[in-house]
Amino acid sequence: MSAAPSQSPEPNIPTNPGAHMRAATLISSFRYAFAGVRYLLWTQRNAKIHSAVGLVAALLGAVLRIDRYEWLILLLTITMVLAAEGVNTAVEAAVDLASPGYHPLAKIAKDVGAGTVLLTAIASVLIGLVLFVPHLWALVLSWLR
Repeated sequence: MSAAPSQSPEPNIPTNPGAHMRAATLISSFRYAFAGVRYLLWTQRNAKIHSAVGLVAALLGAVLRIDRYEWLILLLTITMVLAAEGVNTAVEAAVDLASPGYHPLAKIAKDVGAGTVLLTAIASVLIGLVLFVPHLWALVLSWLR
């Protein structure tokens, strides 16, 4: 006589711990995604800094009345930096879970993730200069006349 297969108390929690989990509904998927964004913005110091700088850049863009294509570049740049920060946060969490102690490969993973954020931040500063300096220069010249 065989016993009935065990049932997981929750439909989304697999009985096999290694099994792939998937959100039950599209709404759940969005809820999880927003929870990830909330975690990123509320717990990660650098994400807060990048968000603040992005907000200042957006305000400057509004004051300078940048055109549609400049807005597209600015918004993509802000998103790129925050997305890199999010991936870095996810990599760090996964590495900490997989390797709680020091391991040279864990260090490489974390350093490369942080380096990627640094590269996007440097690129965003350069993009900001290309976008804003001509507008600011024209403003300064108009004040000097």
